Amino acid sequence: MDVIERINTTLAQHPIVLFMKGTPQFPMCGFSSRTVQALNAVEAQYHAVNVLEDPEIRANLPRHSNWPTFPQLFIRGELIGGCDITLDLYQSGELARLVQDSHKA
Repeated sequence: MDVIERINTTLAQHPIVLFMKGTPQFPMCGFSSRTVQALNAVEAQYHAVNVLEDPEIRANLPRHSNWPTFPQLFIRGELIGGCDITLDLYQSGELARLVQDSHKA
């Protein structure tokens, strides 16, 4: 399976996916850490992918998503954005709604 297929499979299998540097327990950059904090604050259940452990995803996801940096948050296969957008959504209350809606059929 090529890297784009792996990315698409991951997005199809999980309602919320965070491509990040490190893990939710041990984020390896401040942006990933703040994004995890926002997701945890709204009690999101999400799948995290550590791009530091998968150089192919780290190299190819920015071209696939048309978003140059990490972290990258996807909900129901749609790119939401990075840290700043996630924090803005959290502060406005919209992140909680998106997370809640992600589990509806």
